[in-house]
Amino acid sequence: MKISHIAIWTMNLEGMRNFYIHYFDASSNDAYFNHSRDFQSYFITFGGDCSMELMQMPGIPKSKNDPRKQFCGLTHFAIELGSKQKVDELTEQLRQDGFPILGEPRTTGDGFYESVVLDPEGNRIELIA
Repeated sequence: MKISHIAIWTMNLEGMRNFYIHYFDASSNDAYFNHSRDFQSYFITFGGDCSMELMQMPGIPKSKNDPRKQFCGLTHFAIELGSKQKVDELTEQLRQDGFPILGEPRTTGDGFYESVVLDPEGNRIELIA
């Protein structure tokens, strides 16, 4: 078994699509639109079998979770960049571009080299080597 994809409700579908394509060298399918539900989505592919569905529909409320604090439920996803240098470089680029860095690059107790950043809508992303 494997996880097929993760899905994120978004308030800014095009902005989130552009973020993941720009910073993570991802690709996207053409927009899907269900007129009866006023639902739109994209599948973002990161290479291989890893993908994310970005979804937008009127009436979906913003999360009440504070992304700077921990909470029960899905709290982050990790994107493997392949090296410590790439983790350092992307973390710095995201910082310079104004995205919050919640965790500076470091080696964790379980042996991962990672940083923690927020995407444009406050979703936690672990960047790992």
